[in-house]
Amino acid sequence: MPKVSKEHKERRREQILDGARRCFARHGYEGATVARLEHEIGLSRGAIFNYFPSKDALFIELALEMSKRLTDVWLHDGFRAVLDAIVREDPDWLAVQLEATRRIRTDAEFRQLIERREEELKDVRAERLEQVRPKVREDVPVEDAAVFLSFVANGLALRHTMGDPLPDLDVIAQLVDEGVAPR
Repeated sequence: MPKVSKEHKERRREQILDGARRCFARHGYEGATVARLEHEIGLSRGAIFNYFPSKDALFIELALEMSKRLTDVWLHDGFRAVLDAIVREDPDWLAVQLEATRRIRTDAEFRQLIERREEELKDVRAERLEQVRPKVREDVPVEDAAVFLSFVANGLALRHTMGDPLPDLDVIAQLVDEGVAPR
């Protein structure tokens, strides 16, 4: 069996994630069947599930990657840029992520998958919080600031998925900076 390069594996992984994201956005979580995933990604189920053990694992990886990407945007470009990134997101993809919150509450297996994945990322999460520390007032625990920022980001995502008028993002960013940023 020929060896494939690390670069090839990474490109293939990205191909799978990109296609799966489109499929989940187009059909919702439940509607994104394995057959639809195969069609959208352009690979067989064997090729897809060689990289991800299940549809749930694939979905969870997509959600975690989005969270990481938004955190990177905040660290490099500020929270205003995060708000812009959310507004540029496909509302259908955001809606699928909201759909997953129901599964976290109602599907014990799905919740356990997420908990296991979060446990695997515990050290990375602690490291990320340390990177965020300089962007947060000293009198506010960084974990609390992260929860607050997720409330704002998730609220904006919810409005975006519902097609509600979006607020003035400069005002929202200013309110966040006044509440969270170092003085």
